Amino acid sequence: MKIGQATIKDIAKELGVSSSTVSRALKDYPGISDETKRKVKEVADRLNYRPNAVALSLRKSRSFTIGVIIPEVVHFFFSTVISGIEEIAQSRGYNVILTQTNESLEREKSSIETMLSNQIDGFLVSFSKETQNFDHFTRLLDHGFPIVFFDRAPDLPKSISVLVDDYHGAYQATSHLIEQGYKRIAHLGGPHKLKISKNRERGYRDALYNHGMQVDESLIAECALGTSEEAFAVTEQMLRQKKAPDAFFASNDMAAVGAMLAAKKAGLKVPQDVGIVGFSNWQFCSMLEPTLTSVAQPGFKMGAEATTLLLDIIEKKIQYESIKDPVILKTELLVRNSSLKR
Repeated sequence: MKIGQATIKDIAKELGVSSSTVSRALKDYPGISDETKRKVKEVADRLNYRPNAVALSLRKSRSFTIGVIIPEVVHFFFSTVISGIEEIAQSRGYNVILTQTNESLEREKSSIETMLSNQIDGFLVSFSKETQNFDHFTRLLDHGFPIVFFDRAPDLPKSISVLVDDYHGAYQATSHLIEQGYKRIAHLGGPHKLKISKNRERGYRDALYNHGMQVDESLIAECALGTSEEAFAVTEQMLRQKKAPDAFFASNDMAAVGAMLAAKKAGLKVPQDVGIVGFSNWQFCSMLEPTLTSVAQPGFKMGAEATTLLLDIIEKKIQYESIKDPVILKTELLVRNSSLKR
């Protein structure tokens, strides 16, 4: 059964009850037992029933609308991704419906339901930090519904994703600090459960190892919120250590800003005493004093590549099964004053 094609009659047939009972149970009408409501909703969820299922099953043409789910609209990186998405979508005659989850799993699930009820043709998704169980995506993929993940990719067998080379970007950033003469380089990482955070930490560790330097676990800290305030507090603690770090590689630019502010508060000069590198290349990087070295991500290209993939799948120009590996886009280290010690 394709996604969205289950009807009230399908549910009624499976449970051996009338269609009217199913309808009333789904609407929580009084007079229907809690047990019946539970069974009806359980089967409805399993069959992926939608209130507009009849219209969906009768529809012969596409809606020419795609849904985009992102964690934050205000994030500079995601805003550039959206520009790439809209550029390709509009050029191929598609509309875009955009929702942000604010890193909430419940809002993510709600967005999916809302967009499906609006008969979109496919999804572009960067899932929330809260998302650890991907059953809501697995159900869609199992029914053949087109989804392309970008930036944050789940470990799902049928998933297609467009990513940046987080490992290489982190490796470059850390190597640059080493080449500038910094000896004790700290890493302000992202949420441990996100693959992008793991890849950036792995790049940091490998750069140290390959340059003959020891990895000091006390210099690695998770900044799960990714805010400057959080990174400021973590950096202050690290700078109080007997063997304090002399450089910071942050998993995002806001964390790098927090590190820079903490270093300045401690009376340290950047980059003479402490070197700092961020990740993402937000607009403010070139406006800070000193300007912030950062790993640039090709956000526009990511949006364009992900949209092209999704639309080619929707239009059956390529087969879902033919895409075996994620699309990996290159990063670029933009060296500015915050890390130029030499």
